[in-house]
Amino acid sequence: MEELVTLDVNENREEGCRLSGAISLALHGIHARVVEVEVDIIKGLPGFSIVGLPDITIRESKDRIRSALENGGYDFPPRNFVVNLAPAGFKKQGANFDLPIALSILHATGQIDTDPRSMPMVGELALDGRVKPVKGAISMAIALYRSGYRAMIVPEENRYEAAALGELAVYPVSSIAGVIEVLEGRRAPFLGQPPGAHDGFSAGDFSEVKGQETAKRAIEIAAAGHHNILLFGPPGAGKTMLARRIPAILPPLSREQSIEATMVHSAGGLLADGQGLVSHPPFRAPHHTASDAALVGGGRVPSVGEISLAHHGILFLDEFVEFRANVLQALRQPLENREIVISRAGGTLTFPADFMLVASSNPCQCGFHLDPEVPCTCSEAKIRGYFGKISGPILDRIDMEVLLNRVPYRDLMETGGGEPSADIRERVRRAREIQAARFGKSGTLYNSRMSNGEVREHCRLDGETERLLEGAIRRMNLSARSFFRILKVSRTIADLAGAAGVEKAHLLESLSYKCLQRLYTLP
Repeated sequence: MEELVTLDVNENREEGCRLSGAISLALHGIHARVVEVEVDIIKGLPGFSIVGLPDITIRESKDRIRSALENGGYDFPPRNFVVNLAPAGFKKQGANFDLPIALSILHATGQIDTDPRSMPMVGELALDGRVKPVKGAISMAIALYRSGYRAMIVPEENRYEAAALGELAVYPVSSIAGVIEVLEGRRAPFLGQPPGAHDGFSAGDFSEVKGQETAKRAIEIAAAGHHNILLFGPPGAGKTMLARRIPAILPPLSREQSIEATMVHSAGGLLADGQGLVSHPPFRAPHHTASDAALVGGGRVPSVGEISLAHHGILFLDEFVEFRANVLQALRQPLENREIVISRAGGTLTFPADFMLVASSNPCQCGFHLDPEVPCTCSEAKIRGYFGKISGPILDRIDMEVLLNRVPYRDLMETGGGEPSADIRERVRRAREIQAARFGKSGTLYNSRMSNGEVREHCRLDGETERLLEGAIRRMNLSARSFFRILKVSRTIADLAGAAGVEKAHLLESLSYKCLQRLYTLP
């Protein structure tokens, strides 16, 4: 009869050493996952190996950790360290495991008695022992709260971001010694109020804009209903100036929207030291030479791109026609689904992408087609084909098309200011409140996001108005998607007017913002 063999778990462990570990987190897209860091010291030649699908940044952490410990006054004995990041089934990235690994080594070698497992922690280590900030601190705080934890240790620079959730006791640290003080209960949690934050973009005021009343009206409608809009006209007409002022008429984000926008910006490493929640709609304006990877996100392990950074805000594409065709095609999925799915060798990730597209362009290659004063030098074929560079499905997803003309000299010389952004923003806010009350808890936020069923329910027309729309659709040869978008814009115009239903005047104004087909006879 075979004898039972009893295994000693300490058989291969160096004398005087113990198995240790800590709780940390890995960023996965814009979300985070709890990871258990395990550190053991086994017999063998001195070494340092990390397992559990670490990326190159994590594998390089052994050199940062050794220097940080020695420069911080601790020992890094010549032992054979094995670090496991569990669960091992998904790839980990980033330097946020430096701190938990270092504290686990100190505990495993008997240099500290307090178990690092007592409180989750994240942080990158500098060679002198300082704790540096990490990406995605707010996502990590959310993941910990959902997993049942109620406290965490974060780098000093991430304190406001982690505390913005308001559900965890946050302990900011700037050194390894500070972490030990927290673990020993010699530090109080951070109680500072996160400041209201913004994406750093400063918008001008609409009172500074001379003329362009039609364009300003269209922009107000687009902002109220979160509609995609294309501004086109000759150089100097004010397209870019108007677009860059749109953030000034947008209401602040709700708390839920702020948290989502902050998660995206934090994952992209765009939050500044001391910044809390992103409270104002983001404004992103990539250059027309940007690649599709820059727009949608890229890398071996996909990271956020401009589309996701504009989540709950504005994506402004100046010189729209000059963007490469493959870049514009990448807009199709997020414009329809309000999210983008990226598949790479490192995995498949889904990023949020609920943005308002604002595009601007010249009307032709020379820029003076439709200009009443400066003659156009483009041939008829070039003029007709200019917007033909953009595929029909992309133009079909743009709700409003607005032609701008150059501002007359008399308007430029006016000394009085126009209507301030604050007044326009108030009307936009009231229109959005009407939409929120209409849709209730259905999940729809704006008129532009209505389903076809909701359009039929909330955009009913009387007999005369319906016949007008039918004739316009036939004459303008518009698609079914454009049909629904015209009704959505009409609903927003009615909301700005405080009208209960969509009336003939609202529909006529909405139809006036679909003019590319008529002006260019696009294929």
